[in-house]
Amino acid sequence: MSEYLSHYSVMLKECLEALELGSKTSGSLTFADLTFGAGGHTFALSDQISGSIVYSTDQDPDALKNGNEEILRRGKSGSINLLAMNFEQFPDWCAENKMEGKFAGILMDLGVSSHQFDKMERGFSFRADAPLDMRMNYGDANIPTAADLLNTLREEEIADLIFKYGEERLSRRIASKIVELRQTEKITSTKQIEDICFHAYPVKDRHKGIHPATRTFQALRIAVNAELTVLENTLPKLLPYLAEGGVLAVISFHSLEDRIAKHTFKEIVEKNIFPATILTKKPLTATDEELSQNSRSRSAKLRLLQRESQSGRIDGAKKKKRYDF
Repeated sequence: MSEYLSHYSVMLKECLEALELGSKTSGSLTFADLTFGAGGHTFALSDQISGSIVYSTDQDPDALKNGNEEILRRGKSGSINLLAMNFEQFPDWCAENKMEGKFAGILMDLGVSSHQFDKMERGFSFRADAPLDMRMNYGDANIPTAADLLNTLREEEIADLIFKYGEERLSRRIASKIVELRQTEKITSTKQIEDICFHAYPVKDRHKGIHPATRTFQALRIAVNAELTVLENTLPKLLPYLAEGGVLAVISFHSLEDRIAKHTFKEIVEKNIFPATILTKKPLTATDEELSQNSRSRSAKLRLLQRESQSGRIDGAKKKKRYDF
């Protein structure tokens, strides 16, 4: 899996503006990109802000290999530091390395990278028949794959998983068909689950809107990688590592992630857990220009929180689709 596929950096302009604001306000040139992926945000940030130091994290072996090669190729070894870890480990790394109050900006671009989604053998997509894996860190044999979950969980547990993480209204019907199939053959491939989901829907609904398997595949991916739990555990721990005036930026791609970011930001401000200001009363979304270049940006929502020296407040965005800093 050495070839790293192309990736579009979602809401790049808005993210760079937010992080530059954090740098100008705080006076710091230290940043973190907690979802390195193909490195689009990291490299753009390093190029745009002279003298910046960026600490980026990723757990995907493909991203780490490609990233380290690109850092060397671009001569960025002194300014970009790629850390092999799940971003849940980043606050501990910061504590160990005495990074309190150091960062001008911390960015989290959540969800699946284009590489993960388009590399069919990773099992994130149902567009081709492939092993049902879905582990972002496929090098860790201790992490159960999506196939492992579907072959071992009880029917009720599978239904609850699909409903909770995929918000799939036909979760019980799909779970029943999965358990029925595994009584005769082992669940191993994306095609098996895609076929079950497709036929679980009434004929009249199979070609309306998103594909019938979309929500189930989302749910399995979230469960395999414990995405929501990791996000909930990490977000509240990042504020001490922002410099005063530093900005925390979170890009989410579905309502469950966005809800966590929204509620966490609100709780931080209202309970004065840390002096902070919510810069985006409503999340920012991709511009029409970006959507014309990358349709996957359509579900992206960007929320911004800025650390303050005094108790915070909630500000509204001045424009619906773009924040003017």
